[in-house]
Amino acid sequence: MSLSVENLEGSMAKLTITVPAEEFSKALTSVYVKQKGKFTAPGFRKGKVPMAYIEKMYGPAVFYEDAANDLINEYYPNEIENCDLDIVSRPEIDVEQIEKGKDFIFTATVAVKPEITLGEYKGIEIEKIDATVTDEDVMAEIEKVQKENSRMNPVTDRPAKLTDEVTINFEGFIDGEAFAGGKGENYNLVLGSHSFIDTFEDQLVGKNIGDDVEVNVTFPEDYQAEELAGKPALFKVEILGIKEVELPELDDEFAGEVSSFDTFEEYKEDTRKILEVKKEKEVQTKKESKVIEKVIENSTIEIPEPMITYNQERMIDDFAQKLSYQGIQFEQYLKITQQTKEDMMESVKPEAINRIKSSLVVEAVAKAENLEATQEEVDEEVKKMAEMYQLDVDKFKELAGEKEIDAIKMDICMKKAVKLMAAECKEV
Repeated sequence: MSLSVENLEGSMAKLTITVPAEEFSKALTSVYVKQKGKFTAPGFRKGKVPMAYIEKMYGPAVFYEDAANDLINEYYPNEIENCDLDIVSRPEIDVEQIEKGKDFIFTATVAVKPEITLGEYKGIEIEKIDATVTDEDVMAEIEKVQKENSRMNPVTDRPAKLTDEVTINFEGFIDGEAFAGGKGENYNLVLGSHSFIDTFEDQLVGKNIGDDVEVNVTFPEDYQAEELAGKPALFKVEILGIKEVELPELDDEFAGEVSSFDTFEEYKEDTRKILEVKKEKEVQTKKESKVIEKVIENSTIEIPEPMITYNQERMIDDFAQKLSYQGIQFEQYLKITQQTKEDMMESVKPEAINRIKSSLVVEAVAKAENLEATQEEVDEEVKKMAEMYQLDVDKFKELAGEKEIDAIKMDICMKKAVKLMAAECKEV
């Protein structure tokens, strides 16, 4: 078994992997053993037809495809593990030679991490970000808690008004025909929340329980369901119930119920301190993002297309996994949102490109500055990850392996690089 590497233009490489003939022969035999139960022939019991007889009946290539797949799945990961290439895409596999009695030869064309020309990264000028927490910010945060602790009281003696929650049945029609997804029963809608399109909620203001209301709206031009975008629609709505929001008074009693403080002023001051810490973190994150954007603009980066595609696929896979935690299958989501996977691939492409560029410039700065992770820093990060996976540290290290520990070290160095650039930027 041998590996040869040919560097191609555009940060691409071609790996040629040669598997000895005897290994290919073993793979063919292995496939035969797995599949022989499917074959029948006169004079032989099912599952007892000799390999040579099957090859004579169906041609010598009858087991080639499965044997090739088995060998590719075995040898490709082993070879890239031992080569020096920093591969950043899925391989494009081509079989160069496949014949009984000969070496099995295949190629894998891959993208490798591109070299970049790093531009200026120190003293970057960015627009100053306001970190002030205003009285309005504090009250807005407190009002969120106030709403969370509100009560909904049934209303029977007046029509609905803004801020009321109405319970409704509704069905939507376009050109007199009901459309998919336009029907709901016992739906709770807060009037003025702008949860529904156009003036839907406004047209329910002043209506009473038991009223049947015809609501006329127009779908936005950029509505996600293309067949509805820009079209006028009629919704037939039945008002089933009305509830009004009763907010608790913002006083010492309220403070005592929602916090550990005895007075509202103490609670308010604590809320300000919490917001200031939160705002400081947000400002730092925005500052770092703006600096990285500028460094990307100052640098020359050419990304191979397969690297972009690979990152798009990973983003979608991550999204699909998050959906599964909520009990939603990715295919269901596509159907509901009337998208294809290709649509999603295209929609995440700009973000995929930005992530790649950000990672490349930050890593380049870390290398330019010769930043290193101390053993203490690595141990601390390993401890955090071990706790996250509910493993002891030694077991985590054993399972992670050397490459994962190296990735942890690089991540620490990249965080240092981001902080260095942000610390040395100029806010104007």
